[in-house]
Amino acid sequence: MNLDDIRKHIDNVDGQLLDLLSARADLVHQVGEVKKRDGLQIYAPEREEALLRRLIDRNRGRLPEKSIRAIYREIMSAALALEDDLKIAYLGPEGSWTHQAAIKKFGHSVAYSPLPNFTEVFDQVARRRADYGVVPIENSTEGAVSHTLDLFVDSPLQICAQILLRIENCLMAAIPREEIKTLYSHPQALGQCRAWILKNFPHADLVEVSSTTRAAQLAKENANQGAAAIGSPLAAEIYELTLLEESIQDRATNTTRFLVIGEKTCPPTGKDRTSILFAIHDRPGSLVRALQAFDHFEINMSKIESRPSKRKDWEYIFYVDLSGHCDDPALRDAIEELEKHCSMVKLLGSYPDASE
Repeated sequence: MNLDDIRKHIDNVDGQLLDLLSARADLVHQVGEVKKRDGLQIYAPEREEALLRRLIDRNRGRLPEKSIRAIYREIMSAALALEDDLKIAYLGPEGSWTHQAAIKKFGHSVAYSPLPNFTEVFDQVARRRADYGVVPIENSTEGAVSHTLDLFVDSPLQICAQILLRIENCLMAAIPREEIKTLYSHPQALGQCRAWILKNFPHADLVEVSSTTRAAQLAKENANQGAAAIGSPLAAEIYELTLLEESIQDRATNTTRFLVIGEKTCPPTGKDRTSILFAIHDRPGSLVRALQAFDHFEINMSKIESRPSKRKDWEYIFYVDLSGHCDDPALRDAIEELEKHCSMVKLLGSYPDASE
């Protein structure tokens, strides 16, 4: 076939795709009507992940897994926008890493609400002014985001999904590299690039700000004072800054894990993670006995973090991630055993243990 013939075939395939997408949208609308009638949540992360896994297993063509996920993310995003005015709250401003994580999960078709801090994200979802919130929970280089952990203690919200986002920090400015005197960025980003900063800008003033996007804004506004920023390429694009160097994080595999928070957790998918909080009695050996509950029922504990309870001096609350779903008999029994050794146990939710 010549080029014109190939293009005609592509046009025919595009027409078929559009017809099929329209038919899919009609079916999704019917699903939405049933969900509204029965009081079910419009967004179903367990169904979403099962669909993506099935499509990837079925794939015999040239499209890689990454492309299939990206294409269907937008198809599902359009469907969500058709069914409900879904609003997603996130740590803003526009272009922050949290914003990019939210888009990776929910696509471009839903409504987004940028907020100035984590407390506001939790509050907007709890007050039903947003349907879901997206917050960072840990970074592979810098560890846990402590403020997020603290907010879960008193919040009624549940975790219903997670997002893993590869973080590639960049140096950006509106001035030449040799004129840089001050580096603005979020504390996590500065920590992720600590060795690079010491090597390249050992004498620069480091200024922590609320987000990498805010850092880009300040680099633009204070350029005549030698300001630059560390953040994402999107932030550089928004504020028309030049990317002076890309991928400057100390670890090439620098990844941040984000959580989607809402009113309800999700049903089992067969590959799940459960997060809990617990506080132990102030007695010798209490922590050991508490953790033995997971060993006894052969539950894998993939993460544990301790935080001051802020209610009593020297009292700590532990945040733990476990393999499995809270409805699994073994995990349910382990949590019941854990409660015998704790002054407080709080289930934060079970959700798909997605790797993307």
